[in-house]
Amino acid sequence: MNLEATEAAAKQFGGGEVAVAVRCDVTKADEVETLLQTALERFGGLDIMVNNAGITRDATMRKMTEEQFDQVIDVHLKGTWNGIRLAAAIMRENKRGAIVNMSSVSGKVGMVGQTNYSAAKAGIVGMTKAAAKELAHVGVRVNAIAPGLIRSAMTEAMPQRIWD
Repeated sequence: MNLEATEAAAKQFGGGEVAVAVRCDVTKADEVETLLQTALERFGGLDIMVNNAGITRDATMRKMTEEQFDQVIDVHLKGTWNGIRLAAAIMRENKRGAIVNMSSVSGKVGMVGQTNYSAAKAGIVGMTKAAAKELAHVGVRVNAIAPGLIRSAMTEAMPQRIWD
């Protein structure tokens, strides 16, 4: 995460009254807990949690390393699971809340060179469905969004032919 860019975005949204930048490795539950505690302390509650952290390590299966595969799975699946689990613990007490998980069209159709990413994004859909059923009775909604290709810092390194 680019903390400076995140701090600038928080300032642009209105500063500390409405937004705060927090460095968070979503694969570490204690850092997600710190993120959520910061939200509780700064804003007095937690109504919405958006699990949007993501990375790519694109390569064909022949060239992809196990480390590249694991990195993508960890950030997307473990990170989303940490976000759901820890936000739900807070929302359960309030008997309300909404959790939004970022999936991708890649999780539905699969993409060449993205076995790790496509698997992770498909997994997020399954995780979202299971969590939604688990949390509905306590007033917590869990949904996933599956956008197509979006220009972002994460996709900047993609070759131009992909965009054409």
